[in-house]
Amino acid sequence: MKARFHLPGITRNFSFNLIFAHMLKNCPYYFREGVEIASFFGTFPPAVWNGGRNVKGRCDEGFIKQVLKAFNDMGIPVRFTFTNPCITEELLHDEFCNRILELAYNDLNEVIVNSQLLEDYIRDKYPKYKLTSSTCKRLDTIDGPISELKKDYHIVVLDYDLNNQYDLLEKIPPGDRNRVEILCNTLCDPKCKMRKEHYRLIGENSIAYNEYVKSGKTTPFNLSDYYEINEENAIHCKCRERNSFEIRKLPTHVSPDDIWGKYMPMGFEQFKLEGRTAGRIFLTENYLYYMAKPECRDEARLMLLFNLEKNGIIRVDK
Repeated sequence: MKARFHLPGITRNFSFNLIFAHMLKNCPYYFREGVEIASFFGTFPPAVWNGGRNVKGRCDEGFIKQVLKAFNDMGIPVRFTFTNPCITEELLHDEFCNRILELAYNDLNEVIVNSQLLEDYIRDKYPKYKLTSSTCKRLDTIDGPISELKKDYHIVVLDYDLNNQYDLLEKIPPGDRNRVEILCNTLCDPKCKMRKEHYRLIGENSIAYNEYVKSGKTTPFNLSDYYEINEENAIHCKCRERNSFEIRKLPTHVSPDDIWGKYMPMGFEQFKLEGRTAGRIFLTENYLYYMAKPECRDEARLMLLFNLEKNGIIRVDK
């Protein structure tokens, strides 16, 4: 059985992820049985449809084509995080986002959706895309994902509050479990009351940043120039401050032993790792923690760091 991992980052982590993908392909002996990259997820800024994380910057068409070709040539889908809950009818016609979907339109690439308005638009205009139901919907009772699985979704991402609730997970029909994606390393507090509000504010941030880019301003982006509510002041929680080791102490954390010892025997095979805006140290630690054999982690880490330095992605002082 496969352990199919959905990994974060197609822009700032593009080079890192490409090297990791080649390492997995060329050095399979470092990795646990059945490990496979199911997708790299993220967005090309300044995509106004983006949600879940604030992603700043600007990508030209040449870079977008480079990323799509690099991953697709390896048979790996690019999965767009178009989960902004604040989408309006006007935003459906955003030129940049539609161009992204045109460039990536094949039988391989995918889209994660949250807004019903955007989902209906993509189904109508770009019917080839496989759609994933996002964890941003915050469906934190077991009836939520069970209902989503009855719809035409390629994958349904489980709310993290259902992690390790095996009595509830047993209620998911066995034939559907291979379409359920487990978010393994969430930063958020269990039952975080601000999570859905945070997603809404990030959506507003994406819209404001898109307006800023289109305005041609050269002064630094300031959200308060566009909205009265400043996101940093509106969210009073410390979820985003946790490191890899603190995350592992949370009851919602899913360990690699859980994946191979519990989830996979139950029929679950889709696993998502957070980290779209994380640094290389966080990614290195999490990728190898989840996918490398425990006895091979040190050697795999050395090999990965060597190749990252060789390609100018990190610098290791001598």
